[in-house]
Amino acid sequence: MRIFVTIAAAALLAGCATTQKSAATDLEASGPRDPLEGFNRAVWGFNQTLDKVAMKPVSTVYRTITPRAARRGILHVFDNLTEPWSFVNNLLQGKPGRAVNNLGRFVVNTTIGVGGLADHATGLGIKPAPEDFGQTLAAWGVKSSTYIVLPLFGPSTIRDGIGTGVGMFADPVNICLRECTDLSWTERMIPDVVNLVSIRANLTETGADTLLNTSLDPYATARSAYFQRRAAEIADQAGDAGSASDADVDAAIKELDSDTPTADAPNPDSAPAEDEPAATPAPQPTEQPQEEPAAPPQPSSSDLNLK
Repeated sequence: MRIFVTIAAAALLAGCATTQKSAATDLEASGPRDPLEGFNRAVWGFNQTLDKVAMKPVSTVYRTITPRAARRGILHVFDNLTEPWSFVNNLLQGKPGRAVNNLGRFVVNTTIGVGGLADHATGLGIKPAPEDFGQTLAAWGVKSSTYIVLPLFGPSTIRDGIGTGVGMFADPVNICLRECTDLSWTERMIPDVVNLVSIRANLTETGADTLLNTSLDPYATARSAYFQRRAAEIADQAGDAGSASDADVDAAIKELDSDTPTADAPNPDSAPAEDEPAATPAPQPTEQPQEEPAAPPQPSSSDLNLK
């Protein structure tokens, strides 16, 4: 059995050694092909209006009432739920090593990480290996095709749009929600809405709003950023955006019941506390010059007066 698995893994790796590199350069070489720019700009405008009216206000309230540690924990939870689908796609692409990473991260973060709230896998050296079906199609040699802006979903291509649709039905987590629970379609959408709000809040924190607001052409900026990001993802050069290491996540989770300022207060308060002892030695040099006037010169002058 071990020999069969080893031979199968070697064959898969050999078969994908060239397709991975060619797929990674596909987007880089093609550049932004946008023959549907008129339509795409109209959809972009619709998405931007929807964002200003609904998504941004909701995410702003979410950031206001939810402590930062809790927001990071929620991001980790949804990142953890993508591991099974990444596992499947890494296997489909012939990347057993990355698939093992997905499996290891899911097991570690689901158990030790309390359902994914904390990212202990990264601390243990199990690196993120995110994949989706669009990347799988790219690894199989499918071209990116035409750039298209999807309502609600945003920038994409024909190939990645198909990948998104397949993922909505074939993702093991979605299959489990459909087949293993009695939840209605509306109830199954609640986690997706929470995830969307969480991602939107994180975009604000990472400066995406500033980037678009200061751009002369936000549409072109978003399009260029999408192609660059997608090329990096296909080349396996982009890590999981939401899996940044948080050494203090466990401690922060225990403080979720406290107010937001108290969660962030220890760091700024500890810095002045260290500065105050440094301020007390400062007067000491000023005391030394006061001892010099009381030194021998005064007695010597009194002796002269007595004589």
